[in-house]
Amino acid sequence: MERYWNKGIAETILSQLGGRMFIVMTGAKNLLAHPDGLSFRIGRNSHAVTQVKITLNREDLYDLDFGFIRKHEFRIKNSAKSVFAEDLQNVFTRFTGMDTGGIH
Repeated sequence: MERYWNKGIAETILSQLGGRMFIVMTGAKNLLAHPDGLSFRIGRNSHAVTQVKITLNREDLYDLDFGFIRKHEFRIKNSAKSVFAEDLQNVFTRFTGMDTGGIH
């Protein structure tokens, strides 16, 4: 049951980002469902961010971490806390420079 719930959170986050169009426009790959969120790798961008982790927090809002992998460790470059679902795309664009085109 918990695995299904975890996958559901990740699927909801991906849907709120724009689903398949988001993946195509950002080059997102290696999508991984976490107990409370989703992480993935993205294509080249002007902010040198290669990894994104989105976590559902206790307030039912999202915490986003933008960073890169160095020596097998995720290093956070920027973060955004308590983001509303409808603001996910704008925050993603602000911290990666990648325009998602307002996909829904």
